[in-house]
Amino acid sequence: MKKYKEMTFRGKFMVWFWGIFAAGCVFLILLFWMITKGWIGYLPPLEELQNPKNKFASEILTSDMKSLGRYYRQENRINAQYTDLSPYVIQALVATEDARFYEHTGVDSKSLFRAVLMLGRAGGGSTLTQQLAKQIWSPRASNIFERAMQKPIEWVIATKLERLYSKDEILLMYLNQFDFLYNAVGIKSAAHVYFGTTPQDLKMEEAAMLVGMCKNPAYYNPIRHAERTLGRRNVVIGQMYKYDFITRAERDSLQALPMDIHYHSVDHKQGLAPYFREYLRLVLTAKEPKEGNYPEWNKLQYEIDKQQWETNPLYGFCNKNKKPDGSHYDLYQDGLKIYTTIDSKMQEYAEEAVHEHMIFKQQQFFKEKKGRKYAPFARTLTQPEIDGIMARSMRQTDRYRAMKKAGCSASEIEQAFNTPQEMQIFSYDGLIDTMMTPMDSIKWLKHFLRCGFMAIDPHTGYVKAYVGGPDFAHFQFDQATQGRRQVGSTIKPYLYTLAMDEGMWPCDTVRNVPYTLYDANGKAWTPKDAHAESVGETVSLTWGLKKSSNWITAYLMSLFTPEQLANLMRSFGIKGEIDAVVSMCLGTCDVSVEEMVDAYTTFVNKGIRTEPLYVTRIEDNNGNMIAQFTPATHEVLSETTSYKMLYMLQKVITEGTGMRLRGSEYQLYMPMGGKTGTSQNHSDGWFIGFTPQLVAGCWVGGEDRSIHFDSMDKGQGARTALPIYGLFMKKVYADPDLGYDRNATFDIPEGFDPLGGCR
Repeated sequence: MKKYKEMTFRGKFMVWFWGIFAAGCVFLILLFWMITKGWIGYLPPLEELQNPKNKFASEILTSDMKSLGRYYRQENRINAQYTDLSPYVIQALVATEDARFYEHTGVDSKSLFRAVLMLGRAGGGSTLTQQLAKQIWSPRASNIFERAMQKPIEWVIATKLERLYSKDEILLMYLNQFDFLYNAVGIKSAAHVYFGTTPQDLKMEEAAMLVGMCKNPAYYNPIRHAERTLGRRNVVIGQMYKYDFITRAERDSLQALPMDIHYHSVDHKQGLAPYFREYLRLVLTAKEPKEGNYPEWNKLQYEIDKQQWETNPLYGFCNKNKKPDGSHYDLYQDGLKIYTTIDSKMQEYAEEAVHEHMIFKQQQFFKEKKGRKYAPFARTLTQPEIDGIMARSMRQTDRYRAMKKAGCSASEIEQAFNTPQEMQIFSYDGLIDTMMTPMDSIKWLKHFLRCGFMAIDPHTGYVKAYVGGPDFAHFQFDQATQGRRQVGSTIKPYLYTLAMDEGMWPCDTVRNVPYTLYDANGKAWTPKDAHAESVGETVSLTWGLKKSSNWITAYLMSLFTPEQLANLMRSFGIKGEIDAVVSMCLGTCDVSVEEMVDAYTTFVNKGIRTEPLYVTRIEDNNGNMIAQFTPATHEVLSETTSYKMLYMLQKVITEGTGMRLRGSEYQLYMPMGGKTGTSQNHSDGWFIGFTPQLVAGCWVGGEDRSIHFDSMDKGQGARTALPIYGLFMKKVYADPDLGYDRNATFDIPEGFDPLGGCR
C-alpha cells in the first residue's frame, strides 16, 4: 500500500490499466466459458448445430424441371445446393461481407480489432459465420444492451459452426437463410422474384445487387429505392474489383449498366397451373375421412374420399407418412420437392387455348344477353326463381357470413347488399373500377362462363395439362376435378361399348325411328332427336354414334338394363352418383372432367383404363427420395371391343359431330377419335378427344345450370368445348420439342376388320 502511494501518476495509471485489463480478460474468459456451458444465453445443442431447423417451402416441379410454385406459410425459402450457385454470387458475397472469410475460424480478430479502433467506421467486425449464427439463433433484440449480450453468444456459435461445416457449406447456409423481402427467402427465391431466373444463371450485376441487399434489405430495396440500391450494387462491384475477382474494365462496364429488374410477385393465385397447384395441395394435406364430418346429403363423397385414402398413396401423403423423427411431413416447412407429370409447355398451351376461346364465347354470351332482364339466366326462368338463386348466392358470400356473425339483422344485410359502393370487378381486359351494389356484382360474375380441361397420356396416366377454370383469382372452384356436370352425349360410347362387348359390331344395322322405353315403374319414355336425319331408314351403329342419334341410343338401351350400364360406367372410373334409369343413356348423370378423360384412355389402351397420375416422386429437403408413384390400371373391356370402339369414335371425327377438327381452322389430320356432348337445355358443353398419344377433354358452361346460351347453336358442345380441344391440340402438335407425332397410329392388329362381324 505504501509503495502504491509513493508511485507517480503514470505508475498508478499503469497499475489500474493492467488490473482492469486482466479483470476484463478473466471476465471474458468466464463469460465465454459460461456461454459454452449454456449457463448464459441460449446455445443450440450440437444436434441442432448439425441440423439447423430451417423452415423451407416445398417446391412443385414439372416433368421438364420447371418450377410451378411453392407451398409455404410465412417464408418462401427454397433450399439451393452449392452447385446451383453462380460463382459471381460467392465472389460478391465474400468481397463485400467478409474478405478474410477463408482465413478465419468464425471470428476474425483482425477485423474485429479494426472495427473497435475505428468505432465501426471501417465496417463491422462480424464474419459471415457470425451473421449466419445471428440469422438462425438470435431473436430480434429490443435494445442495445440485449444486442450486446447476443454478440458473444454468436461468436461461440460461429466457432462451433466452423468446426462442423466447410466454408462452402457455411456460405450456402447463409444464402439459403437470408430474407431478400417480398417472400423471397434464400437466394433461390430471390433470383426468381427479382430476375425470373435461377441462382446459377444470375449475371454478375444481378448477383451484386442481391449481395448488396444483405447489408440492409429494407434500406436497399430495389423496388422502392431503385437509385439507392443501384449505388449499393456498384459498391459491391467495386469490392469485387478490389479483391481481384474482376478487372478494372469489367468493373467500369458493369457499374455503367442499369438495374434490369424483372420482378415476379409470389402469389399462389398467379403463375402457371394455379388450379392444379391448389388441387395438389388439397390432396397432399388431406386427412383421413371421418363419416361424421360429412353432411347426410354428401355421404357419397365420404365413400369416394375413403377409397382414395385407402388406395391412392398420394391422397393424404403428409398425414399418412412420417419423417425419421416420427412427426408427419409438413408441406409448408419441410422443403419437399414434388415432381409432377405436368409439362410446362403443354400447360401453357392449355391455358392459352382456354383463354382464347373463353374470351370469344364470353363476347357471344354478353351479346346474346344484352338488354334482357333475365340475364344471365335462361329466358325460361321466372323472376321468383331468379330471386331465389340470387338469394342463395348472397348467403354463400364472405360478406354475408361476416355480417351474420356480427349480429346484423336480415334487413341490415339486405340494405348493405343493395347499397352501391366503390369496387373492382373482373373482366377479361383487366379489373374495372366502378360503383355497384354487392348484389349486382354477384350477378355480374355469374355472367362469366366457366370451364374445365385436362390432358392425359393414355399409356402412362401422366397428367400433362390441367385447367380448372378461366381465371383462378376470381373463379376458384375447380371444374376439372371438383365440378360435376351432366355429360350429355359423351356418355354414349359407354353404352356402345356394352353393345360391342356383347358381340355386336359397328356395321350392325337398326331402323332409325323413335323408340319407347319403360322405367322400373312402367312409365314410358321416348327420347326426342332434335336433328334427326335419315328418318325411317336402316342405319348402322357407327352412323348412330357419329351422328349422336338419341333414337339409336334408345334402341341400344332397350337391349340392356340401366344397372348393366351403371356397372360398366363404374369400371370406366365414374365415381359420382349414377341414377340407374333408362334416361341415363343420354347423359343425365354428373361426372367430372378428370373422370371422363380417364375413362376414354380405355379406348386407346386396348381396353385398359389408366388412372391419372399427378406426381412421379417426392424428395425431402436433402434430396432423398421418400416416395415414388406409379399409375394404377384396370382392365375394363376386351381388346376386340376397344378396336371396335376406336373405329366408331374415329368416324365421329371424320364424318360426324367432330368434323370441325379436320377443317382449316384446326388442321388436325392425324388419327383421332372423340365425342361431343350437350346436356339438356345446352347447359353443359363437352368434348372428349384422343390421338394415339394423348387424351384430352373439356367442359364449358355457366356457374349454375340455369345460366346458358338461349340458342342451341352457340351452346352445344361442338361450339363451346370442342374449340378448346382443337386449339390445344393444334399448339401441341405444332411444337416439335414435345415429341408428338402426327403420323402415329392406333395400335390395332393389322388383320383386324371392324366390319368383319357383318360379312
